[in-house]
Amino acid sequence: MSAQKDRWVSSFSFLLFCASSIPTDGSARVLQELSPQRYFSALQAGRASLAYFSHNVSPGAQPFLEQIENSAEALQEYGISVVKVNCPKEDVSRYCGKENALRKAYLFRGNMLIREFPTDALFDMDSIVANVLFALLFNEVKYVETLADLQNIENALKGKANMVFAYVPATGTAEHRAVMEAAFVYGTVYQFVLTTEATLLKDSSDEPDVSSAWLVFCHCQRATDLAQPCRRTAMEQALTMLNIHRHLKLMGAPLVTEVAEDPEKVSTVHLQLGLPLVFILSQKETYEADRRTAEFVAWQLLGKAGVALLSRDLVDLNVLRRTNIALKTPDEGVPIKYLLLEDTDEVITLVKDKSKVKQIQEDEEEEEDEDEKENNNQDVQDDEVVEAVSRDKKRELPLEQIRVLTEETFHSALLETARTVVLFYASWEAVSLAVLRSYTEVADHLEGIQGVLLSRVNCWDWPGICTEENITQFPTIKIYEKGERSVMYNGMWGTKELTSFIMLSRVSSPLKLATIDEAEGYLRGEFPSELSSYHHTALLGVFKTAMSEAREAFEEAGNILSGHVTLGMYFEDDALALSRKYAVSPPALLLARGRGQSVESITLSKQSAQDMVQMIRYELLDIFPEITVQNLPHYLQLRKPFLILFSDGDIGPMESEEMLKLAKGRPQQAFVACWLNLKKTPVGRGILKAYFATMPSLPVLIWVNLHAGGQVFRFPSEQSIAEMNILSWLEKLKAGVEIPSSTLSDEDWKPPLPAYDFLQMMETTRPELPLHTSHRNGDTLEQHPPESPGGDTATRDEPSQETNAEKVMSPGRDLRGTAPRLAAREKQGKRHSEL
Repeated sequence: MSAQKDRWVSSFSFLLFCASSIPTDGSARVLQELSPQRYFSALQAGRASLAYFSHNVSPGAQPFLEQIENSAEALQEYGISVVKVNCPKEDVSRYCGKENALRKAYLFRGNMLIREFPTDALFDMDSIVANVLFALLFNEVKYVETLADLQNIENALKGKANMVFAYVPATGTAEHRAVMEAAFVYGTVYQFVLTTEATLLKDSSDEPDVSSAWLVFCHCQRATDLAQPCRRTAMEQALTMLNIHRHLKLMGAPLVTEVAEDPEKVSTVHLQLGLPLVFILSQKETYEADRRTAEFVAWQLLGKAGVALLSRDLVDLNVLRRTNIALKTPDEGVPIKYLLLEDTDEVITLVKDKSKVKQIQEDEEEEEDEDEKENNNQDVQDDEVVEAVSRDKKRELPLEQIRVLTEETFHSALLETARTVVLFYASWEAVSLAVLRSYTEVADHLEGIQGVLLSRVNCWDWPGICTEENITQFPTIKIYEKGERSVMYNGMWGTKELTSFIMLSRVSSPLKLATIDEAEGYLRGEFPSELSSYHHTALLGVFKTAMSEAREAFEEAGNILSGHVTLGMYFEDDALALSRKYAVSPPALLLARGRGQSVESITLSKQSAQDMVQMIRYELLDIFPEITVQNLPHYLQLRKPFLILFSDGDIGPMESEEMLKLAKGRPQQAFVACWLNLKKTPVGRGILKAYFATMPSLPVLIWVNLHAGGQVFRFPSEQSIAEMNILSWLEKLKAGVEIPSSTLSDEDWKPPLPAYDFLQMMETTRPELPLHTSHRNGDTLEQHPPESPGGDTATRDEPSQETNAEKVMSPGRDLRGTAPRLAAREKQGKRHSEL
């Protein structure tokens, strides 16, 4: 700490020297003694000098001369020379001839007299330096006597410059000198204002101490409105030059520093001046809210600590994800402390009371122990979601891009754009609030996309809309086409899946293509243009003109699959030529899984829409897929045994080639050959622990039939993973020669609690209004079982009455956006008395 202090003190001394030093006469003494003639002939334009004229030094003047000599060196640092002019006895000029003139000191700039000082006003070194600098800076340092004068200066500076306002009980004091020295150095940067009127001090402070000097920094540059007062930050230390310099350095530093590097490497002016630095941990999704929080905290801690905004997206922090605050002290060797705080009051208390750090860390450890005990006793569905939402209850998300719909605006909003996406949710229900976060991220991805409106309906506030739209579970997302049908989403709740569904639903399904060139471009992923940047599988149905029944079934299948896959259709006269190119006869399906891959051809032997949907879904499955949480439901629906290779990372090229050959072979119709990357899907470790008493060495090949018996077989580890070895082993399994490693329980894997029809529960007091189906024709719902929601944890819900109300923020209370938090509104029973 002392080394840091010495560094900035020496820097300040060097600044003073460079800013104000002017060469002096070559005299060894700082106080020069000259004759009147030599003194006036040596005066230089623009250079200041303080002169005392004397015939013979009387005993009464001796203390004054001592103080003058003591102050000569201090004034010389500001380019002001101090001269004792020895007047001859016969000299009766203006400065030497009158007796009262000999009781004064004179300040000159060049040969122009600036000020006369009575010697009794220059009673010590502080008074000499203060009064001389005050006189020289008379036009730069404004002296005010009334509140109106001060207000006029503030108004003139608003939006232009900042102001330093100082009160000293009297001029000529050490505090007065400190202010003047600071004004000499910083006068070109800030407007200095001085007063000795205690009444102005009373207006600026609640309980002022009029006997003590006082200084405030007025942030007028930020105040662009004349009606807006300048923020003020008082200096709490004693009024010394060193403390003023320190205070102004802090006021000149950025209010919030944005950091994109390891906090251990960060150094700011606050740390250099011995103050702590508070890091507010942020992320891209909540940057705006985090920035507002950081600015609020910075204003509260201005002059006491620095505040930095640290992005988790740019720096890999090895700390708990829920941590939202880091504290770095200026003490060397002290590690940065990462904490979880509830609101900004705790941050401010943390800086003011250092003992709170240890207390908070102990409380967090106790809370983690309690949470761990609770998590070990989970026995109801969605406990992890409920726990996450509860923990994140104070987090705010930017919901400005998502329009709030009410009973008055719902129907009109559906007619404004080509497609309206509506999230139906309940503001008190955990999964709804978790999905809301993914939904805000989707809004960011789709910003600027024409023809798509993202909106939301809080079914707690507007149960009538949700009843009318047949919403019986939360959350639900539906896409409405203007004046036409609606499609319900029943996929995963992640941002990527939701975005893909919305983008794909913008394209007509099936898309009718007019020429062979368009059909070929469609298979290459070049058509339609709005999907060219999205990776998607393209399926093209090829029909002869006369195949009307097959075409109608394909069109119906396209409606059912809208949003999940793009379907194209070609039925022109030259359709036969297109099908022959791919060695298939109409009706046929051409499938292109991605750019650069060969086109697969499949004969459409079945004519019904449901059969086509089932076939298309099956063909979209990968031959040798990597199993993830997102795609597992698709493969479970096949109700086939799994031959699954567990690997700690990507599988080797040899194993991949052998397994792919096996999957493409004849027996692949009887089972699903797949693999699971434990690094990407850590839940696989839990699966292996359920299969075996101890964790097996990896990679390991497993056969398991979840739908018949639940027996688990392990491929012999001494054999290489090769097609022939695996086929031989599978024959032994079929013959019943192999002994299973374990057998899974045959209990039903159902949710421990039944699902609730929340709307039916809400409407029980109004039996005359039963639930009914949507009034729109053509609502489409996929017929396969819904997949498990997989979205991230979410954010707080905001009032649904007015969009503008959602943008209003009460700063300084909750740490919004700095950790996964969610500020859910309390249930408003009075607003829903009909329930």
